[in-house]
Amino acid sequence: MKNLSNENIIHIEKDGIQYLQFRKLLEYKDIIKHAYSLGTEMNFRTGRAKNAEKLSKEDFNRAIQDYKKLCGAINENYIDVVKVIQEHTNNIVCINNKINKNKPDISMTEYTGKDGMITNKKGLVLSTTNADCILLLLFDPITKTIANVHSGWKGTLQRISVKAVEMMINDYNCKPQNIICCMCPSIRKCHFEVGIEVKEMFEKEFQDLKISESKEIMEKQLDNEKWNIDTVQINKIMLKGIGLKEENIIDSGICSVCNCDLVHSYRIEKQEYGLATAIISLKN
Repeated sequence: MKNLSNENIIHIEKDGIQYLQFRKLLEYKDIIKHAYSLGTEMNFRTGRAKNAEKLSKEDFNRAIQDYKKLCGAINENYIDVVKVIQEHTNNIVCINNKINKNKPDISMTEYTGKDGMITNKKGLVLSTTNADCILLLLFDPITKTIANVHSGWKGTLQRISVKAVEMMINDYNCKPQNIICCMCPSIRKCHFEVGIEVKEMFEKEFQDLKISESKEIMEKQLDNEKWNIDTVQINKIMLKGIGLKEENIIDSGICSVCNCDLVHSYRIEKQEYGLATAIISLKN
């Protein structure tokens, strides 16, 4: 079996399912639980994909069963899952309690157009999903605050990772130097290629970072009007800029396209793409 473990992550197979955990977050296993799903046979899509056929009831129920399996693997209850309806915004919601009592908070209108969640309450399993986009798991061990944020290229342009940290500081009395940020598998510079319109959007938004001056961040293809952009590196720079310590920004180092046999990728799977999930919770 292919193993994605490296210095920052552990690839686990348990009860017939696979998932990743961050070594840094496992240092706080008495406080938090977390996992990132692996395997394209698991699919956490619980809503209709853009330009795709309507999700069937059977597909929805299968996703719920996959939540049950993944949560069970880390000794969490899938009923406690809270899932935002992501729309590539920079909207983040603070969550204090479940809405449903006997089923997960999935496909809830209250969470439409939200791409991040923050809480300091136990009994909530925060879930975001991706198929190439960056998922960020944030944790402050001092205030015991967690966040789960979805940052695709549009969310990166809107600096949603910075907004999440700002909310943790302002609403939960967190200090940036205490916050740990773990970056799940996502598309990397090697495969994230864009045309001139998107390239110019990045140049305009990140003038302060001077990304066009760094080939490590933005690089033009030799014989093509295409550019490869490192959105992971951009997020790292922004997070350091708001006060996170470099050693507390933990990257899985996994490209979803390069590892599409284990990680869902929109670029590979196209319109019928599946979704992986990252979950994080405060231990009861």
